[in-house]
Amino acid sequence: MIKEILNKRILILDGAMGTMLQRYKFSEEDFRGERFMAWEHPLQGNNDLLSLTQPKAIAAVHRKYFAAGADIVETNTFSGTTIAMADYHMEELVYELNYESARIAKEVAQEFTENEPHKPRFVAGSIGPTNKTASMSPDVNDPGFRAVSFDELRIAYKQQVEALLDGGADILLVETIFDTLNAKAALFAIEEVKEERNIDVPIMVSGTITDASGRTLSGQTAEAFLISISHIPILSVGFNCALGAKQLVPHLEVISAKSNHFTSAHPNAGLPNAFGEYDETPEQMAAQIKEYVEKGLVNIIGGCCGTTPEHISAIAEVAKEFEPRPLKLVNV
Repeated sequence: MIKEILNKRILILDGAMGTMLQRYKFSEEDFRGERFMAWEHPLQGNNDLLSLTQPKAIAAVHRKYFAAGADIVETNTFSGTTIAMADYHMEELVYELNYESARIAKEVAQEFTENEPHKPRFVAGSIGPTNKTASMSPDVNDPGFRAVSFDELRIAYKQQVEALLDGGADILLVETIFDTLNAKAALFAIEEVKEERNIDVPIMVSGTITDASGRTLSGQTAEAFLISISHIPILSVGFNCALGAKQLVPHLEVISAKSNHFTSAHPNAGLPNAFGEYDETPEQMAAQIKEYVEKGLVNIIGGCCGTTPEHISAIAEVAKEFEPRPLKLVNV
């Protein structure tokens, strides 16, 4: 169904979950809730945990993004692997965290779909990059050292994928990819689950260009990134995070011209200021996004760090005036 819709119009992805949760100013006690009041380790900052301890807030954020015009919301699972959850000693909770996050998002999506059957809403299971990299050493004195192996990543991602699908995710979004080897482990895990369950599920892949050089952290150009993940049957490929909308244009132009897939973008609300905050207004960001749609670069558009329902609403208003990028067969 989603492929048919993508051929007809540009779909709108939601904005930043973290930016919205910061508005709540949750304390350590709020993160813990009753269930984790006696947890031996600090939990503040573990946003994924809020799906268990503050589920109403998570549902409210999803609701605001759908009301702003989003067709797709992402689950609150950016750090939902055993590898990332090790920071909080919560590896055993990974299945529950992902399952509940997907379930909450799906429940809200179904509410909106029932009210507006002509505009079905979808849930994308958010699969973040983890806090370890398989391609590079974290130790400058030992370039050959790796903090994680491909197999460890594959196993961790597989557990996350199973829980997201069980919870009701319609799409799997491997996002903020700074190391393509990590992404390959996630994609391998997804293919394993698809084969074991004899199912097909749309897969979105979104890399991140980390600086003005136009490369990912592991050194790939936009075209190299595209080539390295194109052997997998994916729904869309694109970029998110790190850069603002304006800075992403040349990289989107590359993948749009070279890709056989739908293309996506969910940039930050500009570049962070000296305090790490994002100043770009919804109007400013929408004006920049207009270049994407005027040039026919995207099929799915949303926001990353610093974006809010107001940003998404402004982007949706711009996008509805334009045709989606036509899917064309090209040689990569």
